[in-house]
Amino acid sequence: MKNLLKISTLALLLFTSISCENDDQTIVSPSGGPQLLTPLDGSSYVLLPENATNEATTLVWNHADYDVQTEVNYDVEVALSGTNFETIIPAGSTNNRFVVWTVEALNGVALQAGLVPYTAGDLDIRIKSSLGSNEDMVAYSNIIKLTVTPFTTDLPQLAVPGNHQGWSPGSAPRIAAAGFGQTDYEGYVWLDGEFKFVAPNGSGIYDWGNTDWGDNGDFTGILVETGESNCTAITGYYRVKANTSTLTYSTTAVSWGIIGSATPTGWDSDTDLTYNPTTKKLEIASIALVPGAFKFRGNNAWSNGFDLGTVNADGFLVDGGDLTFSGAAGNYKVILDLSNPRRYTYELIAL
Repeated sequence: MKNLLKISTLALLLFTSISCENDDQTIVSPSGGPQLLTPLDGSSYVLLPENATNEATTLVWNHADYDVQTEVNYDVEVALSGTNFETIIPAGSTNNRFVVWTVEALNGVALQAGLVPYTAGDLDIRIKSSLGSNEDMVAYSNIIKLTVTPFTTDLPQLAVPGNHQGWSPGSAPRIAAAGFGQTDYEGYVWLDGEFKFVAPNGSGIYDWGNTDWGDNGDFTGILVETGESNCTAITGYYRVKANTSTLTYSTTAVSWGIIGSATPTGWDSDTDLTYNPTTKKLEIASIALVPGAFKFRGNNAWSNGFDLGTVNADGFLVDGGDLTFSGAAGNYKVILDLSNPRRYTYELIAL
């Protein structure tokens, strides 16, 4: 009887062990993927920079069905329409069943996917569900197509390589156009003899082998792509302009100063700034300032783009008007930064 009891107990323990082992190896699998409900397939969006913080749309989907009650991870995936998600742009991760896209967020996704600014293009959107980091338990939603017209606030640029920096397009100073699709490039560059203009390639890389321009050989400001000579300038600081539509360029030597009632000489004369080759900025090491109006002036002129006295809504210096110094009277370091083309700034640093 005792032996029978021992055998029965052993059998029960063995059965329990096997059952527990089988429970530990339970395979969880999705029985249904999430269903993307909004926005509607075929929805269209024209994005504008002034609405960057506004909501563009909200993605909403229902639950993915798994065999266990557990938290589900959801990832929003975006791809250029018709590419079968060959290149996936991650566009949000959550344990909820929705993701809010601002105009700025959707614009970033669209540009990263390869849409062209200010041109309508199509994106494919889907939701991927998973449990933890186990990629064996992935399920996908239906795919919807959105038509998006993105924008860019980046200005088209040309590199200006030459003697002044070792003929390296990738590290050369830049000049910028007034806006996307424009060809009127402008900027401030320290030149030292020969130079050229180099455009970026399709990936935004500046290098030899890309489209580049030089002088047509008579040095009257005419650009050509083939059979060109290097442009040239006497060593100095220049406003450089180039237009790749009209195929013209110009270099104007310019010296900058600060002038106004806030400065020691008032409105009668400028206090000159000096170019710093290390920082690529214009500086005054120390100047006595008092509360009052001032501006930055090039070549002692009040026009021709050499009259920086207004900070625009984007925080950059533009022509016209007067700036105001309202700090305590004292000595200040002045920095005028013209190294970022068409994105000019200044600093007044108390000493």
